[in-house]
Amino acid sequence: MFNSDPVLSLQQADIYQDTKLVLGDVSFDIRKGEFVYLIGRTGSGKSSLLKTLYADLWLQQGKGLVAGFALENLKPKDVPYLRRKIGIVFQDFQLFTDRNVEENLKFVLKATGWTDKGKMTNRISEVLMQVGLGTAHKRMPHQLSGGEQQRIVIARAMLNEPLILVADEPTGNLDPGVSDQIMGVFKQINNAGTAILMATHNYDLLHKFPGRTLRCQDGQVVELNG
Repeated sequence: MFNSDPVLSLQQADIYQDTKLVLGDVSFDIRKGEFVYLIGRTGSGKSSLLKTLYADLWLQQGKGLVAGFALENLKPKDVPYLRRKIGIVFQDFQLFTDRNVEENLKFVLKATGWTDKGKMTNRISEVLMQVGLGTAHKRMPHQLSGGEQQRIVIARAMLNEPLILVADEPTGNLDPGVSDQIMGVFKQINNAGTAILMATHNYDLLHKFPGRTLRCQDGQVVELNG
């Protein structure tokens, strides 16, 4: 059973890109342990919706609650605290190419307030084991395949034990076999209790790994099944 309190809730939210309204009157909840796909054509508003959830875009109209933070009342100084509660996985890996895996992950921990070196080392080992790369600490990004880099990005997103993982086309740059492996990693994380909202163009994934599905279309977000 899912916890009745949503980790993410939008009520009559209007999603803007600059001054352009891209999605209107958006209302949906995601609860702990749910896995939800977000689909829609390019330009339909998926990325703008995700960016609003982690406060890269401001919620200008309506209500939004993400990991206990009210988006409509969010102040700039609160954004880092919100993002500690959300794991964000991008299509383009955004790893620092001049430092190894451990240093990439340590940078995030330091940036989010960790100071104890022993605890940082332990947490990095935990998340690397979680994504199946327990021996990758000293490898440089260029020494990793695309699938391995995406696993590191997922590990990075899990460092602060987020309530929800927000993934924007996480398999977009990967071939089908690797995409399936990455979905397996997401499913393991989800089964352990972390909610996941994943934007994707890859409808094969929806058939192989069925889940609740929201679609951005005609300026609205509609639920397809359920």
